Amino acid sequence: MREKAGAYDVIMLDDTWAVEFMSRGWLTDLDKLGGGIDNDFVGSAVAVSRYPVGSGPLYAVPFVGNVELFAYRSDLMKKHLGGAPKSWSDVLKAAKAVSAGEKGVSGVVFRGKKANPIVTGFLPILWGHGGRVVDKDGKAALDSDAALKALNLFLELKKSAPKGVETYNSSEVRDALMQGTTAMSIELWPSWAPSLDDPKKSRVPGKIEIMAAPGETEQSSPMLGTWLLAVPADAKNPKRGRAFIDFVTSAANQKALALEFGTPPTRASIYADADVVAKYRWYPAQLKALQQARPRPRITQWSKVEAVLGDYLQLALIGEMKAKDALSEANRQVARALSR
Repeated sequence: MREKAGAYDVIMLDDTWAVEFMSRGWLTDLDKLGGGIDNDFVGSAVAVSRYPVGSGPLYAVPFVGNVELFAYRSDLMKKHLGGAPKSWSDVLKAAKAVSAGEKGVSGVVFRGKKANPIVTGFLPILWGHGGRVVDKDGKAALDSDAALKALNLFLELKKSAPKGVETYNSSEVRDALMQGTTAMSIELWPSWAPSLDDPKKSRVPGKIEIMAAPGETEQSSPMLGTWLLAVPADAKNPKRGRAFIDFVTSAANQKALALEFGTPPTRASIYADADVVAKYRWYPAQLKALQQARPRPRITQWSKVEAVLGDYLQLALIGEMKAKDALSEANRQVARALSR
């Protein structure tokens, strides 16, 4: 893209890269190529396909509807909470009850490994408490009462998590869910879900329910993780590139991709399709999470900011820094990263 080599007519990119690619003029304005985008696409996914987010020209079409989900054991939540958690305070209450009352079962599990894993799990908790990493003016915002409440709750959750959770990554979280050794996971991605109902892989098939992350002082805010299709600004065949994007994101192909490969759609109609729901019973809940999802801050420095936040979250998680000190130092380092 930077060298204007004209090597590609279509690219797929993570929405975390979108701001950099769009702001630097590396992508074609798809509105000018014609076609627009129809209302069947989920709004949150369309918003990050525009720059500025939600209001600018359409530089991409959302292709993979990844969204961070929350998973829980229905039997244990009914026993210890009376049903699904409605807030992060409920999650903490249930985690404590399960840890105290169920032998060999942790109350909660999450990815505690520093950098992207721990940040990904923490963001819905932060957002649910009204906290932000970066405010609407693009300034560091971690040194706040809301962020401190969120981190203190996160640290309390660790007390009901498996020993060694600070090193957990995706495989450990999936194993805990499928082995039935945890009551809740604060993070689950669509690609993990099909195995949960497979009796050959799961010891608790049919007992894991999926929902959008709870809220707290603010509404549920799962983290958006969409993948986008775009036409580079230097593409040699831009109209054919746009035609391919329209083809592969059509309702027929999104349904086929979901059924054959488990690719999460970006079209709302596919989440209600009878054939698809028959195979993936959690799709209606997954759609709700996608509709409520929030993207990571739309800044070009996100990778640096995420690395900083991940380091200090883990320092707090392992007890090497107090929560307030970790957030204050993270805020200072984030501000430095944003100024460069």
